[in-house]
Amino acid sequence: MRSKWLTFLLILSLAINVAVLATLGYHYYHDTSLTAPCPMSPGDSHLYQSLGLSDAQLSKMEPLAQKFHGRLGELAVLMEEKKETLIALLQKERDPMSIENLRKEMAAVQDEIQKEVITHIMDSKKILDPNQQQRFFDLMRQSMIQAKNSGLPANGGK
Repeated sequence: MRSKWLTFLLILSLAINVAVLATLGYHYYHDTSLTAPCPMSPGDSHLYQSLGLSDAQLSKMEPLAQKFHGRLGELAVLMEEKKETLIALLQKERDPMSIENLRKEMAAVQDEIQKEVITHIMDSKKILDPNQQQRFFDLMRQSMIQAKNSGLPANGGK
């Protein structure tokens, strides 16, 4: 009888592990397939081809994009930490002043993200000729429309 229970528990544990892995895999696939590609990503050759960047422009654009994505990564980590702290504070339900201070800190991080994006777009625009600039902003508009129609935030859900 004891071995039947042990076998049952092992099978149940295996089933739960498979379900968790399948769920994580689904969410990973879902999140990566629905995010809009960043227009300035060095690995996004389609955009670069459609803008017709020269080698000189590419050599300026790639370091700019790497710096930008690095900074956004730092800010994203900071925001995730603040979200975790917020959940902990909300769970306590007794510290409205700390919650408000944290909300202000999160708003400041969001503001920093917006400033970084705007600065990056302005710096990128300087590298492009007028025709490329027009194409770049057309592509940005298309990306925003796609994100709006798919129900994602305009920043690709990041």
